[in-house]
Formats: sequence, C-alpha cells, structure tokens
Amino acid sequence: VSAVSDLLSNYQHVIEEIRLVTGDNGAFEVVVNGNLVYSKHATGRHAEPGEVLGIFRHLVGADVPVYADQ
Repeated sequence: VSAVSDLLSNYQHVIEEIRLVTGDNGAFEVVVNGNLVYSKHATGRHAEPGEVLGIFRHLVGADVPVYADQ
C-alpha cells in the first residue's frame, strides 16, 4: 500500500478520491479521482516501487506541484 502513501504524501491537494480495487488471483487496480492509474491485471505484474507515483505524476502534468512544494 506504499503506492497510496506515496500518492497522498505528494498529491493530497489534488486527490479527492483514491480506491484500491481488488480482484481474483491477487489482481488490483489503483483508481484516483475515477481514473485508472495502475492495473496489475493489465500489466501482469505488481508495480515497482515508485511506479504508480510516476504514472500519476505524468497524468497530472509537470505544472502541478507536489504537496511539499506548495
């Protein structure tokens, strides 16, 4: 669940909702503000450390500062 901690630590000011959706065989999805950020089912593997944060950072864009920088 470090992905959720990473997201909230860095982008709590733009996250209204974050969900971990579990499925069969250990599959899970990370959904932020209704948008799928990461799917183990789609990738066939667990996310690497920091990977979900990197994907979210790309989705929100470089113009959105991390929480600590505000």
